[in-house]
Amino acid sequence: MKKVKCAPAEAEAAVSLPFCATAMDSRRAHAKSLFAVTLGNGLEIYDFAVYSFFSVIIGHLFFPTDSDSASLLLAVATFGVGFFMRPLGSLVLGHYADKHGRKAALTLIMALMALMALGVALVAFAPTYEQVGMLAPVLLVCGRLLQGFSAGGEVGAATSWLMEAGGKSQRGVRVSWQMASQGGAALLGAAMGALLTHSLSHDALYSWGWRIPFIVGLAIMPVGIYIRRHLNETHTPSAVHAEGTPAARLWREHRRTMLLGILLVMKSTTTFYIIVYYMPAYMVHTLHMPEGTSYWISLMAATLTLVVPFFAGKLADRLPSRKPLLLGCGIGSLLLVWPIFASLHHGAPFALTIALISLDQILANITAVAFFLLILEAFPRPVRASGMALIYAIGVTLFGGFAQFNVTWLLNVTGDAMAPAWYLLLSAVVSLSALLAWREQPVLSDD
Repeated sequence: MKKVKCAPAEAEAAVSLPFCATAMDSRRAHAKSLFAVTLGNGLEIYDFAVYSFFSVIIGHLFFPTDSDSASLLLAVATFGVGFFMRPLGSLVLGHYADKHGRKAALTLIMALMALMALGVALVAFAPTYEQVGMLAPVLLVCGRLLQGFSAGGEVGAATSWLMEAGGKSQRGVRVSWQMASQGGAALLGAAMGALLTHSLSHDALYSWGWRIPFIVGLAIMPVGIYIRRHLNETHTPSAVHAEGTPAARLWREHRRTMLLGILLVMKSTTTFYIIVYYMPAYMVHTLHMPEGTSYWISLMAATLTLVVPFFAGKLADRLPSRKPLLLGCGIGSLLLVWPIFASLHHGAPFALTIALISLDQILANITAVAFFLLILEAFPRPVRASGMALIYAIGVTLFGGFAQFNVTWLLNVTGDAMAPAWYLLLSAVVSLSALLAWREQPVLSDD
């Protein structure tokens, strides 16, 4: 949006001041809309984040076994279960966004947050295994499934709205709000984890302290529902667009794009869920580092995910193509994987580890913004929300949601503390191969 310069002359005041006030009101309304759209995604990511940060405790309380490793494995498996509902949510809600408009879908998703609130409540107030036996993990799984469904359709509708809400020249900046909301959610979750770990005793943390972050998330939800009521519509379906369902059209016309897009998600989602979310559990359980120290990496990574996307969006808006940016960042991130985990494993100075992870997270966030733009611009408006939602939901479910389970299993089977590095290297190779095969579309006009 262009900056409006107000004329100071008294003769022009009567005309310029109302005009400037209108422009300022418009900017405020646009900023409020951006916040409203991304808050829902942030809330959903927050609840996934705090579950991940407290997975070691949840494993002990809900999946007690003779082995700490087995308890953690079951806990992160339950984390992954929540992702099973994401593709279904993306199919239903992405279809709704393409058929009835972005605003209608985002409003519906916020209404469905009542389901998510129920899921969060089940996690926050669920009795432990010691109290009710097998009913405890059953309630936990039900809560995760409800959370996963509402999260599934959010990304497609929200990122499509962000892309379409203004001119082509600032698409990257608008879409960057999506990643920034994830960073803000992860930062809040990591901060809650660090604060509770430092301020509460071990017994208090295991008894009731771990429930506090979930209760906080539950309390924020009504705010999100309230502020999303007033959004501008960015997509009005027409009769021409109504032929066939978006899912059928995606399968008929965009199968190759869908497959490559899902593979492109692999590296970014595994990096996010392992480096940001799984790192505290890995450092405590595998490397036997202090719990307080482990949260510093997640705090730093989440802070970068909150800040860097805005600069990444500006960079993407200045470049004519997304693919070279993705390729350069992808290769750089691949080269950093081994040094990061080697520094942790061999006890290198913590400042060096933080520096390596910081650089990797900067590259990862630039990649994420460029990825969203690449995928959104690959689909025409009538199927854009469905295409984005399905690619992201399926990719995150297959590769992100179960990344922690897969890495924990690899650690148990191989006994190799470098197993997360091998997993991330494989993910990087797969995603880079998909990127090389990707046929980039010209940047669409302000359709």
